[in-house]
Amino acid sequence: MTNDWSDLSMDDEDADQDQDPLLDDEDSSSSSKPRRKKSDGFTEDSVRLYLREIGRVRMIKPDEEIELARRIAAGDMEAKQKLIQANLRLVISIAKKYVNRGLPFQDLIQEGNLGLIRAAEKFDHTKGFKFSTYATWWIRQAISRGLADKSRTIRVPVHMVESINKLKKTSAKLSQELGRKPNEEELSMAMKLPVSKIQEILTADREPVSMEMPLNRDEETYLGDLIEDNESTRPDSTTEEELLRQDISRMLSQLTPRERDIMHLRYGLEDGRQRTLEEVGRLFNITRERVRQIEHKAFRKLRQPSWSNKLVGYLDD
Repeated sequence: MTNDWSDLSMDDEDADQDQDPLLDDEDSSSSSKPRRKKSDGFTEDSVRLYLREIGRVRMIKPDEEIELARRIAAGDMEAKQKLIQANLRLVISIAKKYVNRGLPFQDLIQEGNLGLIRAAEKFDHTKGFKFSTYATWWIRQAISRGLADKSRTIRVPVHMVESINKLKKTSAKLSQELGRKPNEEELSMAMKLPVSKIQEILTADREPVSMEMPLNRDEETYLGDLIEDNESTRPDSTTEEELLRQDISRMLSQLTPRERDIMHLRYGLEDGRQRTLEEVGRLFNITRERVRQIEHKAFRKLRQPSWSNKLVGYLDD
């Protein structure tokens, strides 16, 4: 299995000869049986081989974990490597829960290991929780982000591409004739299509707002970081989560009431349901284009360092 972290060496002197408990989840039948090739492109044998490899790494004790964390804080790269090695099994355990969601198992492991490395860099043992608890949040976040990256690739059907091109040509022609951008009704008449069809074409042509869109110039705070992950609880404490919610609320309070309401509706910041431009427009009795303009204006305000930098501290904790 090819990994970005494959250069992490396994210390044979620290190896544990007992079988890793993760292997209990795999097929325990005789090794003489032929192995099936799994749908994600690698064999069960390769999985078992990898599990056996990382299973040989000795588990560290709580007092060792604290000592490693202290050394990492002082810049000890060897301590960081040892902490990561001792927790590779945790990544496997978590990655299994995301199988069949769009990424091959080996990619889930790679994403999870990136989260594990990040956790090792950020871990603060003085806060009182175990590294595995803290790392679980980072591993899940990394895997979820990897899955989200894949899901953002949207395929537009060929017939819709043709409709989009035709609409753009018609819109350009009407803009010259009218001296302004045509509305949906005018496009409907010119193309001899229902307004609902025009709206469908416009929606298909709209570029999705990426959850990875940076809210500040340093690209350390992203829109996706404002969306609650219901599958994981950040380990730092419920108090920190409440403080984060309060700061997000304060940041959004800098918007006008209408901007704030539109952002809540468009991105499901309260109930998790994201509304379309058309749905929001009906609620406010304004056009879809006006909703889009208000949304973009709100984003410009949120991208200001004076507000977006308020969230960076939580990501650095």
